[in-house]
Amino acid sequence: METRFEQQLKKGVLEMVVLRMICQQPAYGYELILRLRAESDGLLAVKEGTLYPILYRLEDDGLIAADWQTPADQPAKGRAMPKKTYTATPAGRRAAARQAQVWQQFAGCIDKLTAAPLPGCEQEDLQ
Repeated sequence: METRFEQQLKKGVLEMVVLRMICQQPAYGYELILRLRAESDGLLAVKEGTLYPILYRLEDDGLIAADWQTPADQPAKGRAMPKKTYTATPAGRRAAARQAQVWQQFAGCIDKLTAAPLPGCEQEDLQ
């Protein structure tokens, strides 16, 4: 079970990670859920109720645009189900680049502050 600390860390970075994934390649919601899980080795396994509000915020902020498309991999017979595909806007690409820069500075700062081992806490005690 995740601690509140772990939940808050994920919550803080998900919007940045989702925007970056969409900048790398347009995607629909369920595809993003699968990519997040796979590319994070399960650490960022999110549910639709977590992802879709992020997508709506990014869209409202003009960082991504949504378009209904019928995937090319659907069978020719039967009813083709369109999917809402998200694509990064130029503003979204600039925001993703800025966020990555801020993240690198922040992560470097936190790494520096947490690098020294704590007295009385051995690594095996943390398991």
